[in-house]
Amino acid sequence: MTALDLLDLDPSLTEEERQIRDVVRRLVDDRVRPHVADWYEEGRVPARELAREFGKLGLLGMHLSGYGCAGASAVAYGLACQELEAADSGVRSLVSVQGSLAMYAIWRYGSEEQKQRWLPPMATGEAIGCFGLTEPDHGSDPGSMATRARRDGDDWVLTGGKMWITNAPIADVAVIWARTDDGVRGFAVPMDTPGVTAREIRRKMSLRASLTGEIVLDDVRLPADAQLPEAVGLKAPLSCLTEARHGIVWGAVGAARDCLETTLAYAITRTQFGRPLAGFQLTQAKLADMAVELVKAQLLALHLGRLADAGRLRPDQVSVGKLNNVREALAIARQCRTILGANGVSGEYPVLRHANNLESVLTYEGTSEIHQLIVGQRLTGLSAFA
Repeated sequence: MTALDLLDLDPSLTEEERQIRDVVRRLVDDRVRPHVADWYEEGRVPARELAREFGKLGLLGMHLSGYGCAGASAVAYGLACQELEAADSGVRSLVSVQGSLAMYAIWRYGSEEQKQRWLPPMATGEAIGCFGLTEPDHGSDPGSMATRARRDGDDWVLTGGKMWITNAPIADVAVIWARTDDGVRGFAVPMDTPGVTAREIRRKMSLRASLTGEIVLDDVRLPADAQLPEAVGLKAPLSCLTEARHGIVWGAVGAARDCLETTLAYAITRTQFGRPLAGFQLTQAKLADMAVELVKAQLLALHLGRLADAGRLRPDQVSVGKLNNVREALAIARQCRTILGANGVSGEYPVLRHANNLESVLTYEGTSEIHQLIVGQRLTGLSAFA
């Protein structure tokens, strides 16, 4: 039990879950933490190399079964996301987009041939996937997507563009969502297909240790078997987002925990006015409030994970988790920065890096406002989206 585990939650995990968490933590401590500040500052990350290392541990698509995937529990997957994001949100995003968006879409909606082609190499990290839903003019309103897919004989021809797509600059396959005459459909698009181009988005102030890109589709011709046969309507990509949001619920806890661990150690050792910062009442009040919010977020993540493993997790419950945990993690990061003073803005400490990353996590895969509306609809039975 650590000082931050106020409610002694560790025994509520199974031995296997603790082992998975500890293995991921050791990998992160060895492979990510020593380098991530430099990756963030330089706006680069060895994503392919990391993906292969994560693949060796079975982290890619780890909650999926078959096709080389580990078939781990939802809680185990959440704990892995927690440890990854305790290092950096961008590193967790690499795993989350690969497994919970691109791989999950193919696993849930793809043909057997598509699963056999893509999932085994994606599970090992030899192939990288991305998920093309967001567009330059359509973020929170995917139902208004402008990307089109039209029939031309037996082929499909895709035209349009996707924006803010994690992993796109190095992806081997993109799951692209497009409007057809029969509604929204999904396609597994090899990124080396003629007419597909990907441009890396630079000058980001957040998620700098993550590769983000724009995808342009210029009359991209695909065979009929590129369509995901079971993906019918907008419900399909939204279900993928629900899958990924569960990892975010846990990941935000990791970012908040890393901020608070850093700040607690700093406050205990930093002396001002002849005593440690942690010895002042105002500092202890901040630390206590943050620790309480952290343990509440941990409880929420664990409860949602148990619901998922029991097959009873609803999308609106995931929205509760995403809304609360990301919002509270960002508040914790900002408060921690105040205790660190000027050192809070230094790259020698992870706090402001986490805060900057969480600004993106706050709005991607559903803004706080979108999740408020989802919860509001659950409460009232009335849709306020339009």
